[in-house]
Amino acid sequence: MFTTSKVLLLFYSLFTFIYFVLPFVVSSAEQPLRRVAYTLGKPFVGDDGIIYVCSEKFVYGFTSNGSMLWNIHLNYTCNGNIAPVYGGKWKVYIVAENRVLKIGSLRAEMVEPTIELVFGNESSEAKTEEIIGIATSMITSSIYINVEDKGLLAYSLRGHLRWSVAPMVNKSGYTQGCKANVSDCRFISAPVIDYCDSIIYISNNQGELYSISARRPHFKWIQSLSSFGEEFTATPGNNGFLYVTVPSKAVVLALDVSTGDVLWDKRIGPLSSPRHLPVVDSNGWISIGSLDGYLYSISPEGTLKKFTKSSPLNSVIQVSPVLDCSGYAVYISQTQMEGKSSRVIDDYTFVSAFKPKSVLFSLLVPATESFYWSESYPGQFGSNYSRSDLLKFILDEEMILAFIAAAKIGNPLPCRSTRNERAILLFLLFETVVLVVFAIVVRFCWIFWGKRKLQNQNLGRFLEKRHSLRLKKKEYDRTISELEQKAANDASTSNVLENLTTLVRERQGVQRKLSTTYSLGRDKNKNNNVQQKDLLPIYDGSTRSYSFRGSKNETVTIFHTFNDAYSGDESSPETNSSEHDLVTEIELTSKAKGKAKCNAFVDDTDSSDEDGNWGDFYWGYSGSSSESMSPLYHFHDGDEDRNMSSNDGRRCLNRRSWSLSN
Repeated sequence: MFTTSKVLLLFYSLFTFIYFVLPFVVSSAEQPLRRVAYTLGKPFVGDDGIIYVCSEKFVYGFTSNGSMLWNIHLNYTCNGNIAPVYGGKWKVYIVAENRVLKIGSLRAEMVEPTIELVFGNESSEAKTEEIIGIATSMITSSIYINVEDKGLLAYSLRGHLRWSVAPMVNKSGYTQGCKANVSDCRFISAPVIDYCDSIIYISNNQGELYSISARRPHFKWIQSLSSFGEEFTATPGNNGFLYVTVPSKAVVLALDVSTGDVLWDKRIGPLSSPRHLPVVDSNGWISIGSLDGYLYSISPEGTLKKFTKSSPLNSVIQVSPVLDCSGYAVYISQTQMEGKSSRVIDDYTFVSAFKPKSVLFSLLVPATESFYWSESYPGQFGSNYSRSDLLKFILDEEMILAFIAAAKIGNPLPCRSTRNERAILLFLLFETVVLVVFAIVVRFCWIFWGKRKLQNQNLGRFLEKRHSLRLKKKEYDRTISELEQKAANDASTSNVLENLTTLVRERQGVQRKLSTTYSLGRDKNKNNNVQQKDLLPIYDGSTRSYSFRGSKNETVTIFHTFNDAYSGDESSPETNSSEHDLVTEIELTSKAKGKAKCNAFVDDTDSSDEDGNWGDFYWGYSGSSSESMSPLYHFHDGDEDRNMSSNDGRRCLNRRSWSLSN
């Protein structure tokens, strides 16, 4: 039996359910279920304008307007603190559960993306060391991985280990690195690469900065920066400078990449996080935002400038700037807060801020101090992304900056072109052709202006003489063709044949000049180019010939005729006396000739043959062959050449054999 108290309690419970619980259940049933929003990791903006980002077990590719191109499911959870890195055309490398994965075929149409394990174990149960950071270099075709307790590892892009190095090495009995504590020393920063010098920079937990060759495990230098702090980040300037940011002290250092010496140091405002990294533009200016609301930009010479688009009193810069596509400007974000306070304790500045109200995005060129664009979020600018595929994800200033940079919003500067293989190949081909043509022209000019004829007369006379020789050769060709036709019709005409022979000889002389002395190329060595046809008399039993070479290019041949009383005894005193007289005669003949060379003789004939009668000298006669021949020479029938030389096989003058009737 119900008591009054139980009835009242039941009535009160029913009333509470009707007025409080039931409306909430009905409204929840009428509204669709909210989707879970995912947090995106650090983005990477490719040169093709695609934003690569990792979240949970998916890798996403977005366009600059927020549309999703593709998503790839992984078997491992991504590390959102490490951004994807470029791995070549349509390839990226990501870190997932202390494994390095290469994802390829990201742009090819109708092709399934490929996932390849580069570093780590495939088994999810296997114990793996923590990966601190990765970097890639297309120059060395390598990926560099900093693994805790293993050191720096260099792998090929296909996953083959090339080399590894620890923070301490013993070389020739000398220890390099980890001078403070050898037992507990390890690399603690992500490797960064200076692409101009092909150098890797990495730091250990004792405040030492390493400069390591990207091609082999060689320490170029080790600089201790422990006086500034044990944790810092290195940013290559690719201009001969290395910038080091010490977050705890809010100091920026500039180091010489060759020696590691500190060139200058500048103090900046407090930073939001040790992972807050600066950027270096193409002018060499390093820029980094601070919690005091200013963007600090420092020139390579150490000139410090501060920039702000809105009042820094209640604004902070919490994320790193992003370079635009030109490389000369940076996108920055200033977050407006409802209130902000700061206080300094020793060397440290502490900043406290209240609820954020809005974010102001701007485009700035630090070298010229020019703002090109600025817009607030939320607003019309942010509404475009709220209607895109980004609606299901949680966005922060860093992510929005990446999409703004990819979209080139408000950027009037021309973008730099990178990795355009076709344009680069065409340029290299054109450059090679130009260099080859230039080398040919230089060589031609060097040879042409070294000709003897140009040294004796000016260029105008040389070209005029060459032109006249070419006209003369054409006239010879025409006349010879006519005579050949005439001789073919009337073979018995001896005058035609004689004239034809003479013209052929004269044309050969003109051709020789055009190919040697008056050519556009090198002067040929006449000793090598003129065919040597040395003729020696044939011994007939009554004469003896002696050949003697007096100078380098001089040959003397003496013919001696014996009388009938000669007995032929080579050992007789008369013979010895005769040979002695012969040697004396040879010596006198050599002295009379002097040091004249055959080259000079040939050159004299060439220079004196300006009237086209060179053929007479070449043949050694002007009339009939039977009247100009010496009886000492014995010839063979026909028009073939006979080459009979002395022991060394060289003589200076040329003769042509001719038929002689006995």
